[in-house]
Parts: sequence; structure tokens; C-alpha cells
Amino acid sequence: MIAELGLFALILALLLAIAQGTLPLIGAARGDVALMAVGRSAAFGQLFFVALAYAALTWAFVTDDFSLRYVATHSNSLLPTQYKISGVWGGHEGSLLLWVLILSLWSAAVATFSRSLPREVLARVLGVMGLVAIGFIGFTLFTSSPFERLLPAAMEGRDLNPMLQDPGLIFHPPMLYMGYVGFSVAFAFAIAALIGGRLDAAWARWSRPWTAVAWAFLTLGIALGSWWAYYVLGWGGWWFWDPVENASFLPWLMGTALLHSLAVTEKRGGFKNWTVMLAILTFSLVLLGALLVRSGVLTSVHAFAVDPDRGLYLLGFMAVVVAGSLTLFAWRAGKVGLGGSFGLVSRESALLTNNVLLAVSAAAVLLGTLYPLFLDAFGLGKISVGPPYFEAVFLPLMLPLLLLLGFGPRLRWKQDSPTEQLWRLRWILGFSLVFGMLWPLAVGSWSLLAGMGTFLGLWIIGSALKDLVERLRRRPGSTQGFGTRVKRLGRSYAGMQIAHIGVALLVIGVTFVLGYDDERDVRMAVGETVEVGGYAFRLDALEHIDGPNYSAEQATVAVYRDDGRRLATLRPQMRDYFSQDMPMAHTSLHRGLFRDLYVNMGEPLGGDAWVMRVYTSRT
Repeated sequence: MIAELGLFALILALLLAIAQGTLPLIGAARGDVALMAVGRSAAFGQLFFVALAYAALTWAFVTDDFSLRYVATHSNSLLPTQYKISGVWGGHEGSLLLWVLILSLWSAAVATFSRSLPREVLARVLGVMGLVAIGFIGFTLFTSSPFERLLPAAMEGRDLNPMLQDPGLIFHPPMLYMGYVGFSVAFAFAIAALIGGRLDAAWARWSRPWTAVAWAFLTLGIALGSWWAYYVLGWGGWWFWDPVENASFLPWLMGTALLHSLAVTEKRGGFKNWTVMLAILTFSLVLLGALLVRSGVLTSVHAFAVDPDRGLYLLGFMAVVVAGSLTLFAWRAGKVGLGGSFGLVSRESALLTNNVLLAVSAAAVLLGTLYPLFLDAFGLGKISVGPPYFEAVFLPLMLPLLLLLGFGPRLRWKQDSPTEQLWRLRWILGFSLVFGMLWPLAVGSWSLLAGMGTFLGLWIIGSALKDLVERLRRRPGSTQGFGTRVKRLGRSYAGMQIAHIGVALLVIGVTFVLGYDDERDVRMAVGETVEVGGYAFRLDALEHIDGPNYSAEQATVAVYRDDGRRLATLRPQMRDYFSQDMPMAHTSLHRGLFRDLYVNMGEPLGGDAWVMRVYTSRT
């Protein structure tokens, strides 16, 4: 009954998506108010039926309904409840249903919070989102249904992938998908503007808040995923440059450029065509990411499906969306003015430089991700493009961008004086350079990479704080109170400064990790001590423990400072899950503001000895 209910709900959702994707667009073209109003009703109905299908699948997981092939493949009666609920998106079919649910949520949100828009604009936006929904709901129904029956029903499930049995699964995919799918709203606004032939500041003003929210969700999702990989996959780094990681990073880079370009279009009426193109490219990269993850062309711990039919569907859908969008852009773009002129040194120039650097960075990452696939596809050999390539081409592009972050927000529109800005920021620049180059010495040894990262991070933070202080300072003759001056800053200004300071902290952390991490694979027996990164790690005990659906060997490792004081006790595990012959290392971390200590169990060596991976990082 659950399978039939879920399938029936998805079919009704598809019919409503077809109505949403056609009738409002026809109504906007004819000026028919009744047809335009269908978009809102269809969006709410679509959300209801997709949510019903999702609830049915969740209920099947919670009640251990192993008559569904998807449940039997990704769950188990011993699986803890929180992982049964999050296990719904632990495989391809369920994660795609989550994608469709979030897409329906975004459509319903636009229908709810955009009532002040002109009827024609809202109808076109919802119509475009309906067309996108047709593609993804159809993909779910025709190639990736999670409601496929298993006859006879399995007596027991194969269990969720042990690597996914972690709190990271609960939070990371929903946040990532909220960002991924959220860029469909920016895409819909851009296409609606092209259809209507009005690429003015208004569409950018309407689109910008939705783009900012989607970008924030994607940023949070990537951060959670990076943190999850940090302590689960056992490699201890900040980014692995895995192709599937890159699949989420690419739309983030292009979405960041889009967010900055929207500001110019909204405030100065410039970059109109470029902003629309960025919206199309950002969503195209979202579709490319879905293709890479779900087509089987990549081998990755993050990838889902290995079915070529699914890849062909996504490739065809992507081709239709991208080709249609670019054709519409080519038809309309020539009729749009170029906007006002601006000087070489101005905020417009800074934002244009920002856009170019981000776009080139995305192109470099895209090339490194796809180049091995093309070589393999054309029988030209197999190569692996890893961190050395990405660090060699990506990091140099980030250097001028980070320098620009200190200047750009302070520059005036139209025209500014570079010497005036340098003079006003001279103390920030000097302090950041001197302190940035000296701080690594306090860690123990000087590193150019850490010094540059500290300088750039302090430069961004210092210039942001100086700008904030100047804006909050009472001007002569002003009677405004402090609270009024804070309110006048606006949410967009606060969001910009928070994002820029976040980037600064990330740069400092990344460069210190790259410059001062210390990782070793060592043999440890009970009572033995090894020294790594200035800390002493002693294996005190080994014990067997039982979990809800696994048994594990657990090590107790005491960590001491160089002065002999005990700092922490770490308890890494090597787990064996009952339903799968797949041992899984569970890392133990001791976190600090300026350093992390990290121990991971490897292979048993007989007796009471194990291979241990011991890792330290400092900032």
C-alpha cells in the first residue's frame, strides 16, 4: 500500500508540474489572469503530493518495510531510528526524492513570498520552475523510483552504508540540496526576465534575496560536508578535490559571482547580460553536478548511481535546459543596453574583476574534473588529476581576489582614487603584513604559505572592521543614535561583511593546515608511546564493545603535552557492522581553537598491536 500511495502521489505531482510549467506561461503571453493564477495553486498542490510521497517512503523505512527494494537495500531492522529517517536520502532514489521535495518547497516559497511581484513576472517564474520540476519528477518516476517492489519481500535489509551512519548524513545532504536546488529560483527569474524582455534593475532586485539564501545554504552544506569528510574518511585534510566535491564547489564559485553581479545590476543597472548569463551558468553547473554524481561516470565515495540510462536522461535534460536557455539569451541579449560607464578604479571594476576571477577559477576546476573523463571516453588513456593540479592553478587565482576583498567594498561607484584608499588603509595593510609574517614564528617554524594566509586573512578582517567602525561613527551635526546607525547598515551589508570575514578565517585555517599539519602511520602496542607534532600519544588499552548494529575494537589513547601534562584521551574505533562485511574506522578527535588532534585505527598487527594514523594540525 505504501508503494502504491507514493507512486500515485508522484504521478499527481507530475501532472501539477505540467500544469505549473505550461498554463502560467501561456497566461502571461495572452494576458489571461486566470491562467496566470494557476501557477500558485499548482505549486502548492505539487508540494503537497511530493511531501506525501516522501512521507510514505519515510514510513516504509521506519517500519522496516523490506518489500520495497530501496528500503531493503539501504536499511536494516537494527539500524538506529535517526539513521532510518536520514537513510531515506542515503541512496540515489531517495536522495532524488529529497531533491524533488526541496524543489517543490522553493516553488511554494516563491508563490508565497512573491505576491507583490507583477502578475506576469510571478507567472513566468513559477512556470519556469514548473518546467524544471517536470524534468526531475519525471526522472524520479521513469528511471529512479524508490517505490519499486521486491517480490518476495526480503527478510532483512542489507543496511545503510556504514560510512553514512553518522550525524553528518542528517544535516549535510538537506543543506546542500537547499543550496543546489535554490539556484533554480535565480535561474527562473533570469529566464522570466528574458521571456518578458525586461532585463532592468527590477528583476535583479527580486532575484537577489533568493540567490543569497540559496548561496548561504550551499555554503553551509559544503562546510558540513567538508567537516564530515574530515573526521569520517580518515585523511585529515580540509579539501580532497574529489570530483564529486568539485561538483558542489563549481556552482558555489559561479553562484558567488552571480551574487556580486546582481548587486551591480540592481544598484547601477550594469552587467545586465552578464548577470543573466551567470544565472544560466550557475544552474547549468548544478545540473552538471547531478549528472556527474548520478550517472556512474565517476568513481567516488560520494557518487550514487551507476546506471547509464539515468545518465542519458540527465544528459538529455541538461542539454534541453542549457540549449534552450542560451538560445533565448542569444535572442534577447542584443536588445539590452550596456548600462552606465564606470572608471578603471571603481566598485563596478572591482566587482567585474571579482566575477572574472571566480569564473576563471570555476573553469580551471571544471577542466581538472572533466579532462580525465574525456580522455577515458575517447580511449586516450586513464589519468588522475589530484590536489597538485588544483592547488597549482586555483590558489594563484585566489591571491588577487583576496587582496581585492579588502579594497572592493570600500570603493565608490563610478570612480574612485586608488591613492586615497591606500592611504586610508595604510595602517591596516602594514599591520596585516607585519603581524601576518611574524605569527607563524610563534607556532614554531616560519612558513611562507602560513604567513601569506595570515596576512590576507588579517587584511580582509581589518579592512572590514575599519569600514564598519567608520559607518557606525557619529558624523558631525548628526542626531542619529547608535541603534539607528546600526539599522541603516542593512541586512545586505551585514551579510557581506560576515561572508568576507568567514572567507578570511577560512584562508588562515587552510594555509596553516597545509603548512603545519603532521600526519603519520605508526605501529602502536598497549603501553607504547609515539611523538607526533610535539605531542606524545600513548596507547593505554584495547577493548571490545558492542553497538546497536555493530561490534567494535576500541583503543584508548592518552595524549600528553611536551611538558608531560595530560591533555586529552582519544577513543578511536574499528567497527564491524553485522549486516555487511565492511570494517569502518571511527575517528576520535580532540578539537581546540588553534589545533586539532586526530587518531584513526588502521589494521591489526596481531596481539595487542595496531597500525594507527596520528594527525596534528596547528594554527
